Amino acid sequence: LDTRYILPHDSYLINLGHPDPEAIAKSRDAFIDEMKRCEQLGLQLLNFHPGSHLNKITVEECLDRVAESINIALGQTSGVTAVIENTAGQGSNIGNRFEHLRYIIDRVDDKSRVGVCIDTCHAFAAGYDLADHYDETFNEFDNIVGFSYLRAFHLNDSKKPLGSRVDRHESIGKGCIGIDFFKRLMADPRFDNMPLILETPDESIWPEEIALLRSFC
Repeated sequence: LDTRYILPHDSYLINLGHPDPEAIAKSRDAFIDEMKRCEQLGLQLLNFHPGSHLNKITVEECLDRVAESINIALGQTSGVTAVIENTAGQGSNIGNRFEHLRYIIDRVDDKSRVGVCIDTCHAFAAGYDLADHYDETFNEFDNIVGFSYLRAFHLNDSKKPLGSRVDRHESIGKGCIGIDFFKRLMADPRFDNMPLILETPDESIWPEEIALLRSFC
């Protein structure tokens, strides 16, 4: 079993940027527990959403807390990379801008154990036009974050339009992003040899969607 392609997701209840001292302590403990579980299982990656400011602290303060949370978790574990997933920017969630991801990474002490997972639905909903500006979007990602930090993708079409900041996944080719983007991504050699995780809503057609995506390689 090649653990390079296994990307577990932490609990959605964890908020590593929580403004409340007691709540962030609980989230950090839970995240460390999940990192340790990955370590025990011999897994190399753990995906997580960066967090939410809940309109009680600034975006920058929230990002600082996320980075501090990562540093604490990395200090108590070994061999597992913390993989930050971009968000749609729904509600008070941070991580919808590439600059947010870079800000966090800049403040992580051990940069060999931090990475990024791009969720295609989240990126589109956050305002990155994957459909009509493929090259520009990935050039922007490379310039701000850097492909050296890219560890994985979550492949999802989007029920909601560009820039909606609403996180609603759709089956591949049936949403606002459209099939042409996925054809390009699957054939892009920059994204070979990393986990490409399907998170679309209709489980009954997952085998067909996976076969479709593989046909584009």
